[in-house]
Amino acid sequence: MDDQQKPQVIRRATALLRALAAAEPKGASTSELASATGLARPTVHRLLTTLADEGLADRDHRSGRWSIGPELYLLGSLSASRYDIVDIARPVLRDLARTTGESTFLSVRRGDETVCVAAEEGSFPLRSHVLHVGIRLPLGVASAGLVILAHLPPHDVADYLDRVQLTEAWGSPHARDEVTERLERTRETGYSLNPGLLVEGSWGMGAAVFDHRDEPAWALSITGVESRFGVDRRAHLGELLLLEAHRLTRALRLRHSGRPE
Repeated sequence: MDDQQKPQVIRRATALLRALAAAEPKGASTSELASATGLARPTVHRLLTTLADEGLADRDHRSGRWSIGPELYLLGSLSASRYDIVDIARPVLRDLARTTGESTFLSVRRGDETVCVAAEEGSFPLRSHVLHVGIRLPLGVASAGLVILAHLPPHDVADYLDRVQLTEAWGSPHARDEVTERLERTRETGYSLNPGLLVEGSWGMGAAVFDHRDEPAWALSITGVESRFGVDRRAHLGELLLLEAHRLTRALRLRHSGRPE
């Protein structure tokens, strides 16, 4: 393999690992993973076999379905102290769900995407089922990706919107002009609003959580049915989101500094 091929192999293997993670806990067939990654089935099978040899993928020989492997658990447990904030965020998610009655979520930025890493169900009997732990969405899509993108430096936002075409997968409401308008409103209020753009009648709001470098690394969000997001209540929910996002940001900075909370 020459030097030019090596990065391509790494990108393909990474895409497969992400597709495997998205398929948890049921796993996925080779054909399903080929479809999810856009790779040829023989290529996917070859890469999966190699990943399995290294413990990064695992196959159920009865069903033939692939899952993430045990080595990923070991690697993840070693990095948890640096990247895992779920333990600190869990009380914030619970309090926000209890106060609002809506389902609450924590998403983390990973490059050009957000990944939902924790959730807490609200008490209101009607729920939105757009978000779930493990789902990946591009920046600018859904409330978490919108609020994180809004708080990035202007040149990073412009570069992202130059590189990424959202309308093909997410429809005309995600055209550049419309996304830009929503980003401007998000900067004005401090929180984002997704008025049923992914699933009709399913609304969401988000607030950014900042790391020790003052970068928007995570987002708190709430989702619910449209009737729960009237104009007056939106302002109240936005205030609560910003307060809890600030609370979580402060807790994370205290942890990073080594000071007791």
